[in-house]
Amino acid sequence: VQLQASGGGLVQAGGSLRVSCAASGRTFSNYAMGWFRQAPGKEREYVATIDINARRAYYADSVKGRFTISRDNGKNTVYLQMNSLKPDDTAVYYCAARVDFMIWDQTQVDYWGQGTLVTVSS
Repeated sequence: VQLQASGGGLVQAGGSLRVSCAASGRTFSNYAMGWFRQAPGKEREYVATIDINARRAYYADSVKGRFTISRDNGKNTVYLQMNSLKPDDTAVYYCAARVDFMIWDQTQVDYWGQGTLVTVSS
């Protein structure tokens, strides 16, 4: 499956942004989806995951209560709504896909998107 992330940009602290990831090439509903991020000079880290039916979602503690992952299987797209953004959220955000099962770490990812940059100014 090919993944194309979009929607990144510059936002002030406290603001909101939604990034999207469009999938193509395979049956999107066969894949659990996730988001990871990599800040400058840091390792890539887990952000959130959602199951194939959008019934369950889980989040890293650092974003819980501020970020929401969702998906639209009819549009082959997964979203990450980010609210109450902080400068520490500045990173390249990557979408990821895994056949059937939710994603808990990057070793479980089958496919990666190319990333979209989110910059949060203070």
